[in-house]
Amino acid sequence: MTIATVSAGARLHIGFQNLSLARRRLYGGIGVGLEEPRVTVTATPASDVESDDQLVRTYAARAADALDVPGVAVTVEERLPRHIGLGSGTQLALSVLAATAHAYGLEPEVREQAPEMGRGGRSGIGVATFEDGGFVVDAGHPTNRFTTEPPTEGDWTVPPVVARHALPDDWRFLVVIPDSDPGRSGDDEDASMRTVVERADPAVADEIAGVITRKLLPAAAEGRLEAFGEATAEIGRKNGAWYADAQGGVFRPPAGTLVETLEACPVCTGVGQSSWGPVVYALTDRTHADEATAAARDALTDNDLEGDVVLSAPASSGASIHTER
Repeated sequence: MTIATVSAGARLHIGFQNLSLARRRLYGGIGVGLEEPRVTVTATPASDVESDDQLVRTYAARAADALDVPGVAVTVEERLPRHIGLGSGTQLALSVLAATAHAYGLEPEVREQAPEMGRGGRSGIGVATFEDGGFVVDAGHPTNRFTTEPPTEGDWTVPPVVARHALPDDWRFLVVIPDSDPGRSGDDEDASMRTVVERADPAVADEIAGVITRKLLPAAAEGRLEAFGEATAEIGRKNGAWYADAQGGVFRPPAGTLVETLEACPVCTGVGQSSWGPVVYALTDRTHADEATAAARDALTDNDLEGDVVLSAPASSGASIHTER
């Protein structure tokens, strides 16, 4: 019997390029793959779908159908916290898909099969970082295919990657995880996105396009940390202007107070909120990692918050796969 283990890092979602139906393409995710924290799953062939976790069983059943195999037994060795801005759903679903495939000696078609797993319908960042890591910009979807309603389940293709850059290996991302209510997901997220898209100012998308082409992409290509951080922070705030009514401000409480505190740290740049939060991230380098980590812990304490701080290198590759017989 083959045992397949797949491990994938989290991802940060910096924002979207456009949320207005007045522009030709909708969404267009911007994000970064991380080495830590991770989700790790192990799969073995089985006659039925087996797991102690209901969500994992759901993904395992989808994977078995997508791969046309009778069943799979899946165990979760490491977990990503759910609905906090780290892409837990996509990374778990794709890890289950890949582990199931390799348990049967198959090669998964992750990008093509992600919609069958219910993933990649709005943003392609989680799929892209699972494949190859790095800093990623995706193309979004043609606006004429969309209304303010989400697409029918599985009725989409994952948006293609239009830019990917490996970030310098001495960069470090602070991931601050306050103990707070989880971000939006499922029907709640769809309803919020519908409201945002109906009201989104297209001028903000035009401003973001300028930041991406004149600031963000050159900084990523040249490995300039400060410039990259300034661009991601600017994009995050402009996205927050779209979401302000839906989430109670440019950043969802308590992310806003953490962002404000970390912006005052001289060794941090690129401070922002990942997706719907509450995760807050900041960028530093290996030399200043200890100082930045201490500042992040102090930010939690100073704002009367409990939580965790994770320091991560940018992911230099996609998910890792190991099989044994």
